[in-house]
Amino acid sequence: MAITETQLIEKLSSSIRDVPDFPKKGILFKDIMPLLASHEAFKSLIDFLAQRYRGRGIKKVLGIEARGFILAAPLALEIGAGMVPVRKKGKLPYKTISASYDLEYGQDTLQVHEDAIAKGEKVLIIDDVLATGGTASAVCSLVKQLGGEVDEIAMLIELLFLKGRNKIEDYKVFSLIKY
Repeated sequence: MAITETQLIEKLSSSIRDVPDFPKKGILFKDIMPLLASHEAFKSLIDFLAQRYRGRGIKKVLGIEARGFILAAPLALEIGAGMVPVRKKGKLPYKTISASYDLEYGQDTLQVHEDAIAKGEKVLIIDDVLATGGTASAVCSLVKQLGGEVDEIAMLIELLFLKGRNKIEDYKVFSLIKY
């Protein structure tokens, strides 16, 4: 019997651990490592996402460093797409393009190989958490620089109170679990 989206959300939510004061005091970190450690929960998530994205003509799944890689790789295999890692500056070995974004204190930069996406290719961007939207916005910028088309941005968790969708409002966004 197929699991409903509501049942899946309940199952996955019970596998997410709250870690208070990480990475700094006052932040309640949503730790997905118990979910990933559970074969049943992880498989249910990937199966659900594959069903959502299969047959949409997606050619590449972009996984954002680092937990996005874990979601992107099996999903890409399931939907018949390639997987592209989006990494922090200086971590990729070949020629790259970059996009910077603002953090609470300063800036950070993401990079992708310059040949990772062909002009006109439809891509899916995936990560574990949508918070302020800066990271996702930077990745959309990278896709645009390479001439790709963002089909959708998928997030396992969305922290609604941080209003991250505002930075990526020109794109379709899907998040499974909302806090």
